[in-house]
Amino acid sequence: MAELIHSPKKLLKVRKELEESLGKNGEVEESHISKLPYLNAIVKETLRLHPPAPFLVPHKANDDVELGGFTVPKSAQILINVWSIGRDSSVWANPKSFEPERFLDTEIDFKGKNFELIPFGSGRRICPGLPLASRTLNFMLASLLYHFNWKVANEMNPEDIDMSYSYGITLHKAQPLFLVPIKV
Repeated sequence: MAELIHSPKKLLKVRKELEESLGKNGEVEESHISKLPYLNAIVKETLRLHPPAPFLVPHKANDDVELGGFTVPKSAQILINVWSIGRDSSVWANPKSFEPERFLDTEIDFKGKNFELIPFGSGRRICPGLPLASRTLNFMLASLLYHFNWKVANEMNPEDIDMSYSYGITLHKAQPLFLVPIKV
């Protein structure tokens, strides 16, 4: 929501997609989600920029391995920095900007097969909550955007929203986002 409020043109684009797909007085249903490509792209882009946990569950090397010119010794603990992968300029064009359009013409998904986007991990150690997250993230965002208009509290301009982080086991905004819902 912070990225969309911070980018009003993208917010209008997704609201237009919702209205065109669902009509003016419809209800959001899970079956509608697959027909909302821009909404799906927003969720992917949000997970790229703001992974739920900046480091994946630690892994352990089974053997000595050479990786990228470095030797990883057997039994070494390995942490995957998905926050850094999502901001890698050798993988993403304009890596620090919120551009959902980058996912519109691509098959990249966050379900563990595309290593440039693995906010929930991959392989045997993939997050067990992924099936629930992948079903509810899009549905919840669609419901919030379809049924309400949003404005920033305290008469603040959307461009002035503090987008900085507070770091820890999980990432969260340094300053909480306060929005006021306005019934459509």
